[in-house]
Amino acid sequence: MKAKGLIFDFGGTLDTDGLHWSEVLWDGYRSAGIEVSKEHFREAYVQAERTLAREPQIQPHFTMLDMLRIKVDIETRYLLDNGYWNIASPERELLAEEVARWCYDYAHAIVETSRKVLHNLSERYPLVLVSNFYGNMNAVLHDFKLEVFQAVIESARVGVRKPDPKIYQLGVEALGMKPEEVTVIGDSYKKDILPAVALECKTIWLRGKGWEEETVDESVPDVIIGHLAELLKIL
Repeated sequence: MKAKGLIFDFGGTLDTDGLHWSEVLWDGYRSAGIEVSKEHFREAYVQAERTLAREPQIQPHFTMLDMLRIKVDIETRYLLDNGYWNIASPERELLAEEVARWCYDYAHAIVETSRKVLHNLSERYPLVLVSNFYGNMNAVLHDFKLEVFQAVIESARVGVRKPDPKIYQLGVEALGMKPEEVTVIGDSYKKDILPAVALECKTIWLRGKGWEEETVDESVPDVIIGHLAELLKIL
């Protein structure tokens, strides 16, 4: 597959190898022995995302672990306050910390492989990151030793969010290339692949377990992969 420059998504792509973060967190809850239904957990997950969209609780220097602590704290408070989880507050705090650390360790292990892939590709292509994130993307990249991108386009900083193609246009401009010379790699069909195709970029879809089942046209992405490491055979 020919490309002059690459644009990567972050969440769900580089840190989980295609697994939606709700599923990672759910596995963390089960690992900690938190007995709530998945339906109620999903409610709590949505509540945390909406809360963080309204309230700037995540500071630019926060690592992924810092961010996970905040998310899981909001989620577990929601479960407790709505009667979905019967537990004393001090124990809630201990289990929330356990979940956050479990999820961080999971992501850290995935990133070990992602780092090798990115370093290999960075020797042959300029790389740009385009992500819906909270303003702390650079701190997360530093913590994970993923500072291989010549530009980081982050929604909280540029004021545009996926699936708006404009955020990917910023990535193309950062590469200084034409859209057709750029390949976009991401895990979300709706938020990564479709907006990139709208710009006439090439696309590689990292298909994993998403938030929900969705109808997709598999002919839209140029390539479909199951694991990030497959990129080294394609690019």
